[in-house]
Amino acid sequence: MRRVANEACSTTADLRIVPFCDDLARTFHDINVEWIQTMFRLEPTDREVLENPRTRILDPGGDILFVENTGRGLIGTCALQKTGPGQFELTKMGVLETSRGLGAGRFLLSAMIARATELGAERLYLLTSSKCAPAIRLYEEAGFRHDAGVMQEFGARYARCDVAMLYSPAAGA
Repeated sequence: MRRVANEACSTTADLRIVPFCDDLARTFHDINVEWIQTMFRLEPTDREVLENPRTRILDPGGDILFVENTGRGLIGTCALQKTGPGQFELTKMGVLETSRGLGAGRFLLSAMIARATELGAERLYLLTSSKCAPAIRLYEEAGFRHDAGVMQEFGARYARCDVAMLYSPAAGA
C-alpha cells in the first residue's frame, strides 16, 4: 500500500495529516461529538473512548490522526483502535459539517489505511450505521466490504451499528 500522508495535497483543498498529541484530545472529542449527536445519541462506549483517547486508543497500540485544511485548521479525525493481535477497528472518523465536500474524509481514510498497515494490521474493520450512506460509499470505494462475521463478533458494541465492514486491499486498488 502506498503512504498517502506524504503525497501532494488534494487539488480541491489544501489538506495535510496531523498526528495526535495530548493537546488535541479535546479536538478529537469535539469533532466526533458533533457528528454523533447530529445523527445518533452519544453511547457509553463513545464517551469512554472520546474522553480517554490516550488510554483507550494510543496506549494499547492504536493511533489517532487529524486532517488539517489550510485556512480552516483541523477539520476531521479518525482513530485506529487495537482490538487484538494484528487487528484494528477504524473508528471515530468524522469531518466537521462545515468542512464536508473538500475531500477531507477520503484523504484521511487513505492515510488511516496506510497507518494501519504500518502498525501491522492483518485485519482492519469498521462498524457503522446504514444512516451513514455517504460514509459507507467512501469505505466501499476504499476497499472495505460488508462482513457478517465482523457484525456478529463486534456489532453489539453500539446500539446504532447495523453495518460492519472488513478491509480487503485488493478491492480498493
